[in-house]
This record gives sequence, C-alpha cells and structure tokens, in this order.
Amino acid sequence: MSAVDRAIAARILAALDLTSLGEDDTPEAIERLCAAAAEGGHPAAVCVYPEHITTARRTLELEHAGEVAIATVVNFPDGGNDIARMLRETRRALAAGADEIDIVFPWRAYLGGDREGGALMLQECKSICGRKILKVILETGELGDPLLIREISFAALGAGADFIKTSTGKAKIGATPAAARTMLECIRERGGRAGFKAAGGVRTLIDAGRYLALADEIVGAGWATPARFRIGASSLLAELRAVIA
Repeated sequence: MSAVDRAIAARILAALDLTSLGEDDTPEAIERLCAAAAEGGHPAAVCVYPEHITTARRTLELEHAGEVAIATVVNFPDGGNDIARMLRETRRALAAGADEIDIVFPWRAYLGGDREGGALMLQECKSICGRKILKVILETGELGDPLLIREISFAALGAGADFIKTSTGKAKIGATPAAARTMLECIRERGGRAGFKAAGGVRTLIDAGRYLALADEIVGAGWATPARFRIGASSLLAELRAVIA
C-alpha cells in the first residue's frame, strides 16, 4: 500500500462517524462498537440511537477514548414535521450526553409545499443545541432533483446547520457523488463555514475516497478536516486500519 493510500485512509479514519443504527441494537453491541472505536486511531464519533448514549459514553470512558464524540439521531428516520416531537427528542438526547445531533429535515412536508416549516424546525433545534454540533440529514436519494437538493441545502445552512448530510441510510438511495457535489458547492458558496457528511451506502475505502476527493476539489485542499467533513459508515473501520498499518 502506498504512502498516498495510507494518508487518505488516515484522513478518512479521523473523519469517520462509526455508526450503528440497527433496530435490534443491544447494549452489548454498542459496547463492542465503542471498544472498536477505542483501538488504534480513533474515529471522530460514534453514532447511535438515543437510548444507547449512556452506554456509549460509559464504554468510551472505560476504554480511555473519551475524546470520541457521541452523535445521535432525532426526527429519524421519517423526517416528520412535528416540532414538539423533535424538541423532546433533542432535549432528551442532550440530557443523556450527546455531543452531536443528526436531525432529519422534514423533506416530505417541503415537497408538499411547506417551504417554511423545515427552517423553523432547524432553528428551534439549533437554539437548544447551543454549541453542540447540528448535522441536518437531507435524504437526497428521495429528493433526486439537484435543484431541490440545492434549495434544501441552502434552507438548512441558513437555519444554522453545522453540517449537511446526505442520507439516513434507511432510504433505497443513500449518498451519491452527484448529490455530494451539489451540497459541497452550496457549502462553498456560503463561505465553507459549514461541514458535509456522506452517509448511506458508503462501504469501502474507494467509496469514502470519492467524497474526500470531491471535498478537496470543490471546497479546497485542507478544508476536509473532522471539524468540517465526516463519513458515516459501520463497515469501514477494519479496512482503514489495515491500510494505515
């Protein structure tokens, strides 16, 4: 493996959101996930359902990996437009110790003609997140049209999103390079202050490398640090560590 390959793998590992969002996840499975995160080079975060936040926090601290952030999901995966529900979920997640909130944009309501509700939901969510990271999931595979992806990207960025994210991973179509390009162009147009996360169908180093290369091309070399670039995947860790070793 070349030095270039190792350098790319190291960048991706540092930006990885090690994810487990299975409906049958158990505390034991989350403990194993967090123990894996603690070995060798650490990912940026682990992403789990809200009910597993305390298990993740405890395990990471026991494994001396407390610097790994804990991300969780709200308004997930359906992306409804119930603001009261979103606020309850977000407050509970923050109280349990979440560092980062991944919220699904209410894309169905937007497609149905509600052009204001999504931005209002995100503003309310950001207001209670404070300095915590807010990642907004656009579900780009369901939107399809690049113009819609662009509209909703700008709506999310304007409402205070710290990151915009491709997919829940639950839709038939997850991340695609075409959607990523549109989102990254929107981020660049807003000055590159917000971040980008590719999630949904990212399974190999080659997959992840495509998104890293797009970020370097569109927003600029050096922009895609873990503070502004993430990859959501549950199967990349072993491959990345094998390349780096």
